Amino acid sequence: MSDSISLNKYLSSTGICSRREADGWIEAGRITINGTVARRGNRVEVGDAVLLDGKPVGGRPAPVYLAFHKPPGVTSTTDPKDPDNIIDYLKYPQRIFPIGRLDKASTGLILLTNDGDVVNEILRAENEHEKEYIVTVDRPVTPAFLRGMAAGVPILNTRTAPCAVERLGQRAFRIILTQGLNRQIRRMCAFFGYSVLTLKRVRIMHIELGELPVGQYRLIDPPVAPAAPPG
Repeated sequence: MSDSISLNKYLSSTGICSRREADGWIEAGRITINGTVARRGNRVEVGDAVLLDGKPVGGRPAPVYLAFHKPPGVTSTTDPKDPDNIIDYLKYPQRIFPIGRLDKASTGLILLTNDGDVVNEILRAENEHEKEYIVTVDRPVTPAFLRGMAAGVPILNTRTAPCAVERLGQRAFRIILTQGLNRQIRRMCAFFGYSVLTLKRVRIMHIELGELPVGQYRLIDPPVAPAAPPG
């Protein structure tokens, strides 16, 4: 049997998209293999002609990994219809995409890459990669609030995992999460009657924001070694 890989993995390996984006393109009928509209589950063999919107999908570019200090008002999306999208803001010369999200109003560290396999490895929930935030709120931070946040909070029809929370000042605290629920910290605070004033991510796994200026990026080594998923 000839060597082959799944179509979504092939597309992500070229650096043009993540696997999730690839699945969307396949479902939309934008991908063809040897002149036939592709379907999810198709596989690519050596010599196959894979086209996106009628244009050849090239070979794999050199991998790129960026740490970016996102300003407020920038959206963590590649959608060109969003005038505040992170790609237009960065104007990086290669095609890259963000690893995960950071709320539009939030600031701090976000990683970007053209390596779809690393994206999957970082975002996989069971890997429990740490993300650290500094948060200021509209009311004094109390011991009861800290205990409640650390123990887990019922939001989005689930309960957040226990986490580390530390008071930094009268209205500021540090929180370390291993989850990535939608607007998680803001929803957790709201459960206790607090409103978030500022939210800044300062670390993802071992990668720290450090002194990186707002709106600037730096090149980094691969954040993780990608797993070897089947096919």
